Amino acid sequence: MLDRRTFIRRLAAAGALSALPGLAGCARQASARPSFLVFLADDLGYGDLASYGHPILRTPNLDAFADQGTRFTDFHSAGTVCSPSRAALLTGRNPYRSGLYYIAEAGMHLQRDEVTIATLLRDAGYDTCFVGKWHLSRFDRDATAPTPGDHGFDWWFATAVNAFEGPEDSTTFWRNGEKVGPVDGWYCDVIVDEALTWLRNRPDPERPFFLEVCSHEPHTPVEPPEEFAARYDGARVDSLERGIAYGGVARPPHDVAPNKRYYYGTVEQLDAAFGRLIAGLDAQGLEDDTLVLFTSDNGPESPVNLEESRGEWEDPSRDRALGTPGPWRGMKRFPYEGGHRVPGLARWPGRVPAGAVSHELVNATDLLPTMAELAGIAVPGDRTIDGTSVVPVLEGGTVRRERPVFWLFPAHEDTHYLMPHIAMREGSLTLLGWLEPKDPDRRIMEWIKSARLQRFALYDLATDSTQENDLSQARPDDVARLRAGMEAFWAELQAEGPDWPGWTSK
Repeated sequence: MLDRRTFIRRLAAAGALSALPGLAGCARQASARPSFLVFLADDLGYGDLASYGHPILRTPNLDAFADQGTRFTDFHSAGTVCSPSRAALLTGRNPYRSGLYYIAEAGMHLQRDEVTIATLLRDAGYDTCFVGKWHLSRFDRDATAPTPGDHGFDWWFATAVNAFEGPEDSTTFWRNGEKVGPVDGWYCDVIVDEALTWLRNRPDPERPFFLEVCSHEPHTPVEPPEEFAARYDGARVDSLERGIAYGGVARPPHDVAPNKRYYYGTVEQLDAAFGRLIAGLDAQGLEDDTLVLFTSDNGPESPVNLEESRGEWEDPSRDRALGTPGPWRGMKRFPYEGGHRVPGLARWPGRVPAGAVSHELVNATDLLPTMAELAGIAVPGDRTIDGTSVVPVLEGGTVRRERPVFWLFPAHEDTHYLMPHIAMREGSLTLLGWLEPKDPDRRIMEWIKSARLQRFALYDLATDSTQENDLSQARPDDVARLRAGMEAFWAELQAEGPDWPGWTSK
């Protein structure tokens, strides 16, 4: 396996950041419609920014950005792992509806007939661009797999999966269907360079745009430049780290604390790249006309512990995963709050209040209907859209939801004993549900399509952020009401989601 620095150096010299050719476009559109920039970090925890209470990390650019806009304390990714979360952000639909049960492998991908916000905006006259980690299809291995271009992005520059993972042919950047390499620089810097170059070279700067930027950082392997890692050496950092919460997830038997310099350095490196992107956007005079959103695809990764590995040590690169969900229970993969409650920052001068803090629930499925409303276009009427437009929330108000919000983890036999499978929020109440165990001789797809909910736990997040006090016995009426909704929703997903024959994992 190539280490992070070696891989990105091997991408040197192919001209990947040269001036982009002019993009074909429609007629000039009215400037009243805002542009949209969505920046998606990878495995960044709720508590991993200084503005969210981290006592060690320095994130000056993101903290300044939060001061310019609104910081959300109840913002959620739509999934607890990568591919499902990314699919839901683009479609406004629970990822199980489109068949993203887990990561995009074994033929599993975002289907061509799904309608993304990029497609809607492109068809309405927006310039559209995607840069960074895609992870919604293996277009690098399968020439028939849909690419970002098939899902509404006129210009795209992407890795199919995580950077620096596996052989070079699965980590190389691709641009508009052509393999690109090598490119010099770190991942977050490379994609910011591409995004800024694209912005500068749009043939009609008066047209609105949708730009999605997806970083690899701080996903493992975690190996920042030494200049960033060195900032987190010393006794003060060592002392403060001992008070960091890790979602109640057991730590490994060996000491991983010395690795914190790498994780913290990577987050500060990401902060610097984001700051450069915003500075470039503002330098082009696009600040007042652009809604910028910063968030993460799921909760933070954790080192492998003995319970998780069942005594078999796996993936030592995760020993550098020292992200925190802040006060919430659970980490990446967990349907507990820490698995999907993530940082959420929004800026749009004159529309999004500056220096504000919102405690309203926002889920990533809300982005499609929200951006559609702001752009003056209709959401697809031929399919279920699980998200709700949160335009009033962006403007400092509240919103009424017609349906609860759900999060799922596509558990299998190795995770069944670790965590619940479905979470459901209604107000401050969250119901957790466990599916019946999977027969080890059945395919996981067969189990997903047939498994029924077996047991439940109820928590009130208003008084119990760590989800330690199960209220299911004390409040049976609430459990019965929420359980009926969860069972109906799960049956709906089982009926709608596709079966992937290639996904044969047991």
